[in-house]
Amino acid sequence: MSDVIATCDLCDVHQSDSSGAFRVLPPVFRHFGGATRFHGQVVTVRCFEDNVLVKAELDTPGLGRVLVVDGGASLRRALVGGNLGAAAARNGWAGVLVNGCVRDVAELAVLPTGFLALASCPMPPNKRNEGQREVPVLIQGSWVRPGDWLYADGDGVVLGATRLA
Repeated sequence: MSDVIATCDLCDVHQSDSSGAFRVLPPVFRHFGGATRFHGQVVTVRCFEDNVLVKAELDTPGLGRVLVVDGGASLRRALVGGNLGAAAARNGWAGVLVNGCVRDVAELAVLPTGFLALASCPMPPNKRNEGQREVPVLIQGSWVRPGDWLYADGDGVVLGATRLA
């Protein structure tokens, strides 16, 4: 998306914010999708090694939003792969950030959607239908709430309590 303001520029503007409304995620996420610059309003899912709720969310119209998945930073099972990535792209999601793993990285790389994750792992997820939707999630030490705005590019990921650009 060419209309996305660079995360560095957002940090320049908001560097003195002490309210907690502006946050920068730690630099631990890798880009796996075809879009390396994306932004949108946040939708959240909390799940652990189970992606039933992730699938349910990505099967709905994304409307340019970003799905933030708190997978508990598990590196044992992937929560998003090629099929869910294709659903995200088909349904208009701007991006998906997974505090955990993805798989089918070659398939994700050609999609016009942003995918960020800690790592890739070939192991598929469980299907226990466990987790929560639309709840605040703690991602690498920063709270992410439904309705926040997420901006991502090659320099990092920033969050705002309101739209920043």
